[in-house]
Amino acid sequence: MEELQNVVRDGGLAVSNLPEKGRCLLTTKNFHPGEVILRQEPYVCVPNNSSTVSRCDGCFASENLKKCSACQVVWYCGSTCQKSEWKLHRLECSALSRLEKEKRKAVTPSIRLMVRLYLRRELQNEMFIPTGVTDSYNFVESLVSHLKELDEKQLVLYAQMANLVHLILQWPEINLKEIAENFSKFWHLILHNEMQLACNAHTICDCELRPVGTGLYPIVSIINHSCLPNAVLIFEGKSSVVRAVEHIPEGAEVSIAYIDTAGSTMTRQKALKEQYFFTCTCTRCIKVHDDIQENAILEGYRCKDDRCNGFLLRDSEDKGFTCQTCGLLRSKEEVKRIVCEITAISDKKLKSTSPGNHKEVISIYKMIEKLQMELCHPFSISLMRTQEELLKILMELGDWREALAYCRLTITGYQRVYPELHPLLGLQYYTCGKIEWLLGYTEDAIKSLTRAVDILRITHGTNSPFMKELVMKLDEAHAEASYNLSSKDE
Repeated sequence: MEELQNVVRDGGLAVSNLPEKGRCLLTTKNFHPGEVILRQEPYVCVPNNSSTVSRCDGCFASENLKKCSACQVVWYCGSTCQKSEWKLHRLECSALSRLEKEKRKAVTPSIRLMVRLYLRRELQNEMFIPTGVTDSYNFVESLVSHLKELDEKQLVLYAQMANLVHLILQWPEINLKEIAENFSKFWHLILHNEMQLACNAHTICDCELRPVGTGLYPIVSIINHSCLPNAVLIFEGKSSVVRAVEHIPEGAEVSIAYIDTAGSTMTRQKALKEQYFFTCTCTRCIKVHDDIQENAILEGYRCKDDRCNGFLLRDSEDKGFTCQTCGLLRSKEEVKRIVCEITAISDKKLKSTSPGNHKEVISIYKMIEKLQMELCHPFSISLMRTQEELLKILMELGDWREALAYCRLTITGYQRVYPELHPLLGLQYYTCGKIEWLLGYTEDAIKSLTRAVDILRITHGTNSPFMKELVMKLDEAHAEASYNLSSKDE
């Protein structure tokens, strides 16, 4: 602990223990918005490869890849990445090559991450690679196991995964219980082997927050959650970077969001309890009065009167839901009917659409959107998610005018559910600006891109290739606007 304190002290930080929270990261100096609080490389990481998507093990690139000729599991974009990963992959390759071909298909990213965890420990023990204070297996041993919180089905899944890791490594000194405990430290298993991010593993995302891999970042795992965080975790390649999104005074706790904080308090608490095994007590979660109204707006129903923007609460006689603004009652039967229609369309029609039939999918989503607009409050999360899907498909089709309309709708929703300096809001402004510029709405594009820069320079910094490209687009838009203005004057 003392060695760790010495390391983080140089960065203006201190590791502490708080009642009911355990370890946490405190500041020993002031941090300003956009300032880097912490930067760390992963102890181990893997790309999120699947049957449809492959990424380079070294840089997570997805183009010009070649498969490792020996194990036939790992991909590289070139010799540079292959050499950088060789010390670890040399052992991994040998272990994977021993598996039958069919069993290799069962080696998911989470299995690989666990295998690499043990291989790295072995290399450090044998001093083939260096061990630092913040780059040590000791951190893994100090993390909390969640085996006791799991039900029988989940324990069986952990045991099956641990058994595959044991089969790959073939190290008699490691027992299955130890491997299963390590799995429980990093993930919470949902049904059918689907992984959910847990307390100490982090989903590595690209600059636009699209998941590309999973990694273990020992010091980042010390940072606690808040639904109103004062910092944000962004990745630059494999490097994790924690930046302040507001002024953090000396002696304050650094916090990040473990989950998407757009939901109601009930939804956030449920996600945190299921995935991370704790109940959040941040300032946003304990505002009971404000929470009732916010829950009703984000996840409740709209008033029957289209002119009224009120929110609904269940009436005292349990006949339905009463508008808190105009007093109109909406019956349970009407609500149930629309909910059933939405569920039926979602379950049947979306599953039966043929792959690549974008127009059919758009038609279905618009049916769902129409019903949601009839049922839900205008700021409903479910309505916003439907509009996000429509935006995505319309952009794939190149229907830019309608895509712009939906992008602007989602920005209105994002402004409601996210803080002012949230990366998702900044990225949505960036998307909006690019579409506006493409359609020739230069002045609108400048406004959107400027807003994107104002947010993303805080969350992403200013030196990444992504931010340099964004600033360049804004400069080009300004130049185009100036040229258009001078042309009019002539």
